[in-house]
This record gives sequence, C-alpha cells and structure tokens, in this order.
Amino acid sequence: MKPIQKWSKTVAALLLSAGLAACGNQSGAQPTPAPGGSEGNAPTELTVALDWYPNAVHSFLYAAEEQGYFKEENLKVNLQMPSDSNDPLKMAAGKVDLAISYQTQVVQARSEGIPVLSVGALVRHPLNVIMTRQDSGIDTPQKLAGKNVGYPSVPLDESVVRNVVKQAGGDDSGISFTDIGFDIVPALTGKKVDAVVGGYKNHEQLILEKNGIPVHAFAPTDFGVPDYYELVMTTSDDTFGKKQQAIEAFMRAAAKGQQYVKDNKEKALDLLLSKQANEFPLEKDIETKSLEILIPLMDAGDKTFGSQTAESWQTLIDWMKKENLITQDVKAEEIMREVVK
Repeated sequence: MKPIQKWSKTVAALLLSAGLAACGNQSGAQPTPAPGGSEGNAPTELTVALDWYPNAVHSFLYAAEEQGYFKEENLKVNLQMPSDSNDPLKMAAGKVDLAISYQTQVVQARSEGIPVLSVGALVRHPLNVIMTRQDSGIDTPQKLAGKNVGYPSVPLDESVVRNVVKQAGGDDSGISFTDIGFDIVPALTGKKVDAVVGGYKNHEQLILEKNGIPVHAFAPTDFGVPDYYELVMTTSDDTFGKKQQAIEAFMRAAAKGQQYVKDNKEKALDLLLSKQANEFPLEKDIETKSLEILIPLMDAGDKTFGSQTAESWQTLIDWMKKENLITQDVKAEEIMREVVK
C-alpha cells in the first residue's frame, strides 16, 4: 500500500496500458460473455493488479477467490503483484482490467488527462500518519516547527505535514524535508530524522512498536486534512465501457469476500499467509493487528462494501487544487462510477 515518487507517470502508463488492452483486437473481437453466473457461458476473465505485495488489506480478494464468490459471478479473476517491489504502482505487464490505487493518485492522474475511473472505495479513511518517536519530546504537531521530516518525496505528504502543523497552531516555515524513500522504519529507528510521514498505522507503526520504538502518531484528518479514501479500485474509461457488467459482478463478489473476512478473521488470515510472496514474507502478528485496524476502516456502514460518494471525491479534489497539487479542474462525476447496489 505504498505510492511512488513518480506515481503520476506510473499511473498513466498503467491505465493507458489497461485501456489499450481493453481496446485491443476490436476488429473481429468476440463479445464478452455476460457475468452473473449465466449457465453455459464461458467465464469473463479479469486481471486485477494489487497495489503492493499480498497483505491484510487484500484478504477480501483471496477470500472471494477461495470461497467461490468470483466463480458464482461467472468470473475468472487473476490477481497480480507489482512487478517491482520498489515500484508498487508499476503493475505486472499484460492485460490489466482493474487495479488497486489511491484516491489522491486517481485525482492527480485524471487532472493530467489520464482516463482513469474509480469503481469502488476499499479503505474508506486514510492510513497515512505523521510519526515521531515517543522519546523525542515531539508529542504535538506544533512541535514539528523547525524539525526535519522524512518523507518519500511525494508532494502530497509535504502538504499534509504543513497543513497539520499550521492547523495545530505551529509555524511550518522552518520545517525541512528529507527524501527517505520508503525506508520509514529505519529512518525513525536510527533517528535520521525527527519525524516521518508516508508510513501507515496498520504497517510501519506496528513494526516500529514491535521493535521497541513506541511512537506518537498524528492523524492528518484530526488537523484539517480531508477524510479521503486511502485505497480505491480503479479501471480505465475504455475497460469500464466494455466490461461494466463484469466489474459490477466483481464488486459484488468482493463485498461477499469482505463479509467473509469480517466473520472469519482467523481463517482469512491463514488464507492470506498461504498466499504470501516468498520475497515478501509476512509476520503473522503484524498482519493480525493490521486486519483488526483495517476491518472497521473498510466498513461502509449501512451501504454496500465498495460504495463511494461524489461528495468525498469533490472534497478531496477541491483540497488538492487549493494545495496546488493539481492544476486542472476535475469533477467528481468524471472520476468515479458508483457500481455497487
């Protein structure tokens, strides 16, 4: 669940390739079989790119696969990891119909003319937090004034820190930012910086605390930053136009998968661990705690899992424009489709 430094270009490449894949072989192409379990039809195939290596946030996908929910919708779903662990949004080559991405990045991509759509909100609230060591004495955001903050060179994160400090009554003019990539844990463990941003409360914070580094975690939404969706399911305009029924079926199955995870946490965790990537082994205790954090943040309340609102999108768009994170106007109705019922 990590962005990259040049993420707008990466999102562009990803979604354009998805659009090209969807448009490919149009002459003589066979119509897509209807999803929804129609007997006698070949299943519709969907390739879904994860945002990172398999971890707790992806449990609903593996549950939907294992429990046969995709099959019930007459879908054959292929889940792909990023091709490069240092480049989480650089998706595996080939046909990509759907990709897990970030609400902020989708806004950025759309503002640059990339034909990307969100078809569902997965994690409904931010996971990104500003962290300081408890032994640093920086126990309030205003104390970040004049300090050195480590970040993954993402302009959004700098805006977040400055907004939080100012909202808390501090002076952001003397804050310096050091590019630490995604070495969030080593940077804070080794006291290379005074604070970090870009780490998540369901991952880096848990690892730091497990390793004996208790932290203060400041949630940006407590200090004026809008409450945005952390992760969303995305597709291209072309793919949505050609595979809308299949995408709707996918989201129905995904909702069943998430319900299974809520009702069967231990089984869902065991399934996830069986799917872990050899090059990225998971720590069971970390993923257990992560799942406990994620489940309520993925809960849509009285609405169906995956539902999203135009208001959430427009609020984030307006904030990003105010922060000069985008220069072109974007409208919520251009960037999202409410496909869940």
